[in-house]
Amino acid sequence: MNAENLRDAEQRRFAWRCRRGLLELDIVLQDFVQHHYDALTLEELQVFDALLALPDNDFWILINNTSAMGKALGAQESARSAMIYKIKTARLNKPESSKLQEAE
Repeated sequence: MNAENLRDAEQRRFAWRCRRGLLELDIVLQDFVQHHYDALTLEELQVFDALLALPDNDFWILINNTSAMGKALGAQESARSAMIYKIKTARLNKPESSKLQEAE
């Protein structure tokens, strides 16, 4: 098995783990994996993997907490905060085609 096949298998594993009981979280995480997985570093993948172990409500609060987002800008962030910021940013900067599909 080559490295590309391993990476594809790992992406499918992450996509499966992003299937959540909380629909809103499911949508955000599935979209994030689909559009941003290839750009994540090994360290970021490890942090994302750890975040996926959180209960849905706790994870949703972290992603949906817009008041903490302003403080994170420009600050030296921990790896976990940086990953949450990436997910938030991806959620807010979705391509127009994705926004239209969600509206339907």
